[in-house]
Amino acid sequence: MDLQDRIINHFSDSIQTQQETMNGLCELIEYASNRLVAALLNDKKILACGNGASATTVQLLAAAMLNQYEINRPALPVIALNTDAVTLTAIANHYHFDEVFAKQLRALGQSGDILIVYTDGKHSNNIAKTINAAHDKDISVIALTGNNGGMISPLLDETDIEIRVPSMSSSHIQEIHVMVTHCLCDLIDHQLFG
Repeated sequence: MDLQDRIINHFSDSIQTQQETMNGLCELIEYASNRLVAALLNDKKILACGNGASATTVQLLAAAMLNQYEINRPALPVIALNTDAVTLTAIANHYHFDEVFAKQLRALGQSGDILIVYTDGKHSNNIAKTINAAHDKDISVIALTGNNGGMISPLLDETDIEIRVPSMSSSHIQEIHVMVTHCLCDLIDHQLFG
């Protein structure tokens, strides 16, 4: 296989994953946006976290909500739990890396807030602990996952939403997480600001 064939395969696989996600998860993405809008209208906030490449999608979400997505509008309250290197390393050093998001959520989260977690479906002990901490504080979870849902899916309860990308490829899962995040930002703006 030559290099151009590899490029074509990357694009083709990504397009197929996008199609499968669009066909299978449209209603769930709409439902997630409705839940986020309801929380924001009730003066609640969104907290979000993810590891590695997923952390960049969290930052994308926070920037789009705190600043703007595509229209000029008031800032919306989103806290990215993975952006403060000093806090992350302090918690990891004094406690454990599994606590880096959960400890922040316990301090910042309030009943009625929503936690959005991003994971490609592999082992994410710190995400799992954060979901448990959210449930302890009556905070519902929107989990963007992939693969088979990994250790995250079994932790979700009836008030939570899982948007599971139908792929085993971490890179394609992450690409779709960005697309779903763009959809959520657009739907929130449309519902709140027309």
